[in-house]
Amino acid sequence: MKCPKCQYISFDSGDRCRNCGYDFSLVEDLPENDLSIHNELEPVGPFADIPLHQKAPDTGSLPLFRRENGDPDAPLVTPSATPRAPLSVRRGAPTPPPRPRPRRAESDPEPRLALDTAEFAVVPETQTPRATVATLEPPTVMEEAPHQAAASPVARITGGLVDFAILGGIDLAVVYFTLKICDMTFPQLTSLPMAPLAAFLALLNGGYLVTFVAAGGQTIGKMAAGTRVIPADPAAPATERVSFGQAVVRAAGYVVSILPAGLGFLPALTGRERRAVHDRLSDTRVVRA
Repeated sequence: MKCPKCQYISFDSGDRCRNCGYDFSLVEDLPENDLSIHNELEPVGPFADIPLHQKAPDTGSLPLFRRENGDPDAPLVTPSATPRAPLSVRRGAPTPPPRPRPRRAESDPEPRLALDTAEFAVVPETQTPRATVATLEPPTVMEEAPHQAAASPVARITGGLVDFAILGGIDLAVVYFTLKICDMTFPQLTSLPMAPLAAFLALLNGGYLVTFVAAGGQTIGKMAAGTRVIPADPAAPATERVSFGQAVVRAAGYVVSILPAGLGFLPALTGRERRAVHDRLSDTRVVRA
């Protein structure tokens, strides 16, 4: 059964379409168009509209194989236009003629040879040639860098006092907060383990001296006093930096200068170079910045 609404074909019989649910009772009854069945009363024979006994008319040969004027050698397909020449034999673009190279004018002067020591020019034969001897300038001698003046005793003392005040304030703050954390007072300081505390303070103070000297040659005290630490080489400029190893040796040399009651600092106040014990150990000197 075929649904007149959705054209769904089903082999089941029913009152509604299984696809769209259309009710078949709404369909109008149409007359059945059944074909008539052949009976015995009709004549038996070929159909009248298709004559099978007649021969089809002769229409000639097919257009592709048709010979014009009966010439057997005529081509089967005649081109409509003359074919063009292949690309390889076509004429290319004309090549422009080469430009003539400009010739050198006869009035150009003859080349001259210039040397570092003398200059020779071509002169006519009628004149006596003369050689022009160039004056040789003496080679320039590189001037030595002037010897940087050593820092004055007042500047060195000022810088040392400023650094001592900074380091003393940092150490005092570390000890104070350590006692606060341990809930202790200053009289009870001896109750703390002194070895770890002293080692921490030594590393803190040494790190201050090494870092500032290796970075720019100046601690905060030397910046305030206008001095700088440079290598002991007399030709070293005032802007040359001290190596990290020299900075470490110089910081450790402070202990050697302090041990003999501070006598290691006295050479920094006298003499031409004013180098203390720690300066000589690290091969450095303090100059004016």
